[in-house]
Amino acid sequence: MTHHASDIHVLAAPYALDALDPGERAEFDAHLAGCDGCRQDVADFLATAARLAAAAAQAPPPAMKQRTMSGADRVRQLPPRLTATSPAAVRGTLRRRALPVALAASLVAAASFAGLAAWQNQESRHYAQQARQVEQHLAAVSGVLAAPDARTAHGRAGNGALTTVVASDRQNRAVFTATGLPAPAAGKTYQLWLGHDGTMRPAGFVHQDGTVLMDGDAAGADAVGLTLEPAGGSAQPTTAPVLLMTLPA
Repeated sequence: MTHHASDIHVLAAPYALDALDPGERAEFDAHLAGCDGCRQDVADFLATAARLAAAAAQAPPPAMKQRTMSGADRVRQLPPRLTATSPAAVRGTLRRRALPVALAASLVAAASFAGLAAWQNQESRHYAQQARQVEQHLAAVSGVLAAPDARTAHGRAGNGALTTVVASDRQNRAVFTATGLPAPAAGKTYQLWLGHDGTMRPAGFVHQDGTVLMDGDAAGADAVGLTLEPAGGSAQPTTAPVLLMTLPA
């Protein structure tokens, strides 16, 4: 697909998520060489994707490592099948196969880990539910970041936190990312707001650094706000905004 100069900038998010076809990627690679704004957007999207991956990671139960190691000890490793040939050829074959064998061993360990987890029915159901929730959240966030009509704004909160908002009118969703957000005081919480023609509407909460999918209608929103509110939130902002930034049209 060929993009005009006026809309090629919207490919920054799908480029960072490796969601472009080869032709689009080559076209955007050429564009990046002369566009500082898109290079910054790609760097921001890559950082956001990394934070999403870190947020989705979960530590396994301590006992699971021992079960995995015990199971691995009982698995007989088969030697590689080699045809009779010269020592030099054997060494070359071993070198070529070293990485695939290592990867295969990693996959076997991962499969063993998953199998052992399945033995614990209650734990398995719990982790499966968590995995589905994380998958749905990541899919929703990725959809906004890669949306063709994505609107992006960067800002710095009054407490020093760096923020990014990506909104899609087509999907009626917005994603908020914060870095360096200090912990709120006891009994307080950070509440997000979407502005529509001067009216601020509740849009969810952000509790720490990371990325959240904002609540409410993002379509047509012209501003994003962040305030410190009593725990549980407020129907209207009750304090001066920690952050207030305009969304591009």
